[in-house]
Amino acid sequence: MKKIILTICIVATSSLLISWGTFGHEHINRAAVFALPGSLQTFFYNHIDFITEEATVADLRKYTLNDKSENPRHFIDLENFGSMDSLPRTMNEAKARFDDKFLQSNGILPWYIEDMMEKLTKAFKEKRKAEILFIAADLGHYIGDAHMPLHTTSNYDGQQTNQKGIHALWESRIPELVGKNYNFNTPDAKVIDNVQKEMWKIIFASHRLIDTLLLTDRELKKKFAEDKIYKKDESGKVVKSKYGAQMFSDEYAIQLHTALNGMVEKQMRASIAATANFWYTAWVNAGKPDLTDLDPADQTKRNAQPFQEEFQLWKKGKLFGVESEKEF
Repeated sequence: MKKIILTICIVATSSLLISWGTFGHEHINRAAVFALPGSLQTFFYNHIDFITEEATVADLRKYTLNDKSENPRHFIDLENFGSMDSLPRTMNEAKARFDDKFLQSNGILPWYIEDMMEKLTKAFKEKRKAEILFIAADLGHYIGDAHMPLHTTSNYDGQQTNQKGIHALWESRIPELVGKNYNFNTPDAKVIDNVQKEMWKIIFASHRLIDTLLLTDRELKKKFAEDKIYKKDESGKVVKSKYGAQMFSDEYAIQLHTALNGMVEKQMRASIAATANFWYTAWVNAGKPDLTDLDPADQTKRNAQPFQEEFQLWKKGKLFGVESEKEF
């Protein structure tokens, strides 16, 4: 299953966006569990493997199942919506102003996250265990996408600026190469006063990083010999993925990571914090329901020791239990 999920995550076509990849989404969801408070944390930890592994299911629906309704949930091409000051703030406003074809092409990510929050809150309130877990895992995926700068622009893969391949390089290849050194510890979850306002704050903050990302890539390429930018096989030919994309060299990917001054790690950590905040807020808005009776007492008891071990590891910025198989 993990290899299937990985495969769908790294597919790149002219009309579909690449996601954070298995490494990114799994680490975001798993780390977010440890930022939750007491009883909510206990419930989520009882199902942490599910929350971790289901982090990429949204991409499964998009790529493998070819669910047409799924694609626009992962991005928003802000430039195509006109002035930032006049953007619709809710899904209903967006649908009233734009037709389905436009929204399918230009994305609905922030509005969909807000809808997911309403569904998660309702699931918490009604203590529907399966729905809580499925929706929370999906929500973490979309929040992760919202923190990826190129998920907020029509130039999503640098195709408009002769930088094709930058999307996968930033959010998949760099984390796969250096992510083991990232700090996955984040502050304790806090309640979001205004979910809609917070969502747009995240989107705009991600969008502001685009110019820096693209400029840094262009400037770094000037310092590299052309034959050093991409991976080559023994015969000297540029290595391509099974989907035909040129593969950047390890050296270039690592130097771009350095030149970006930790941008990828910072955005991943921001994704972790935001995911925990949104989960926690949905639970609080649902009235802080007691979830202890949703799991057998012996399950919680069995998990007490491994939780303490992993929690202490997370406090040091590390994670275990994420076994993503890598493929470039």
